[in-house]
Amino acid sequence: MELDDLKPAWQALDRSLERQSTLNLAIFRAGRIDRLRGSLRPLFWGQLAQMLLLGLPFIALATLLWASQPQHAAVIVAGVIVHAYGVFAIVSAGIVLGQIGRIDHAEPVLEIQKRLARLRKLYIRSGMVVGLPWWFLWIAILQVLAGLRGVDLAQTAPSMLWIGYGLGAAGLLGTAWLHRWARRPERAALGAKMDASLSGGSLRKAQAQLDELLRFERT
Repeated sequence: MELDDLKPAWQALDRSLERQSTLNLAIFRAGRIDRLRGSLRPLFWGQLAQMLLLGLPFIALATLLWASQPQHAAVIVAGVIVHAYGVFAIVSAGIVLGQIGRIDHAEPVLEIQKRLARLRKLYIRSGMVVGLPWWFLWIAILQVLAGLRGVDLAQTAPSMLWIGYGLGAAGLLGTAWLHRWARRPERAALGAKMDASLSGGSLRKAQAQLDELLRFERT
């Protein structure tokens, strides 16, 4: 056969291989995107649980206090703190859920990675908003529960409150110190592990799926 006779055959083979490569990429992408959705599902349900099991009960507890018409200023302040925490817990979870919903799985991988990075930042900030206040929040909860019985702990047990504030301050300062200590250059590995734990297993698994898909697209 002449070389000119072989060219159409080679071109047809090239087109066939290109179609096969495109099909393989589409199949691989569909599988990884499906795993990505599955990886984010626990995070989705976790944020709903934060709303229903943390935010709403705190708002309900504060509502019970308002219905009892508390007279003591310290109890009222504690009720405001508990109420505000419930609202923040719901709002922060809602922001994370909104970011999950904005992830368009049909977008290019790099764009999905950017959205996943934003989600990670929001999730970490949400965790800080919900988690760090507990160093002091338990004191406000005790005050509200006592206030429902008409008792003002600021008057009946001030030493207990001051001890609680001291423990909370020590715990918060200790947390800040640990955060800075673990991120010094000589402890970079420990800092990386702490950052990974803060981001949550769902986000780590989702990022792994995107990384694998990106490597496949570049091969």
